[in-house]
Amino acid sequence: MTPDLLHAGAAARAAWESKNASGGREASRGRLLKFGEPDFAHGVALYLEDITVSFDGFKALNALTLSIDVGELRCIIGPNGAGKTTMMDCITGKTRPDSGTAFFGSNIDLLRLSEPDIAQIGVGRKFQKPTVYEQLSVFENLELALAADRRVRASLFSRLAADQQARIAEVLELIHLKDESRRSAGLLSHGQKQWLEIGMLLMQDPKLLLLDEPVAGMTDEETERTAELFLSLEGRHSLVVVEHDMKFVDQLTQGRKKVTVLHEGSVLAEGLLADVQRNEKVVEVYLGR
Repeated sequence: MTPDLLHAGAAARAAWESKNASGGREASRGRLLKFGEPDFAHGVALYLEDITVSFDGFKALNALTLSIDVGELRCIIGPNGAGKTTMMDCITGKTRPDSGTAFFGSNIDLLRLSEPDIAQIGVGRKFQKPTVYEQLSVFENLELALAADRRVRASLFSRLAADQQARIAEVLELIHLKDESRRSAGLLSHGQKQWLEIGMLLMQDPKLLLLDEPVAGMTDEETERTAELFLSLEGRHSLVVVEHDMKFVDQLTQGRKKVTVLHEGSVLAEGLLADVQRNEKVVEVYLGR
């Protein structure tokens, strides 16, 4: 999530709560949901059906249907122009499809929400290029991300409660930046900036994380640590990882997780990585290049 969306999400929270304060309740696994809260009782975090997007006659997405389970880590691969970025644009509200449906949980129609509202209900997005506040320290970046999730704040860097301090410390440990907490973000390596932005997303406890080529430009060691990070998040969050690095995909899937291959805006193949790599159509349009 970029800094501008952090601000937009914070501003949208009050409007969202005001708009939905008188809403009804829905049952989910025996508890009551607040109006606007996604219902994951059926085990599905994200469901796209027949999503079609055209740009000047070119179908970037062509009746795309895809579902992601709660707590699942799904890798999406495919050649350039396959529709991977457009898919994420539709999920986050940046692009409106020509047709189709997109649901977060069983009850939240993403196509009816604005981009800030979608960020507010628990969908976080990590773009290819890291976007952090380079003039601030690592700690302050995480604090700012936490502040964006507060309904009311007297000042940008008000005194943190003990649980907030603990949460920042937990995320610093998770993203391998504990020893860099007071360092200016602008002095971090490319890989460390990627981790920091992921940490900023985690501060807002997203239910679904969309990660676009997160290890591009990383060293082998940074890539391995990023795989460890994502695997540690599996189960607590649903993750969709768009990636070209097959070694990284192999590290994430561990021979047992589903991989989806997109081509020309549709699902070309889906299954375990080993099976996908043997698929003749996949080899022809992607892996064989």
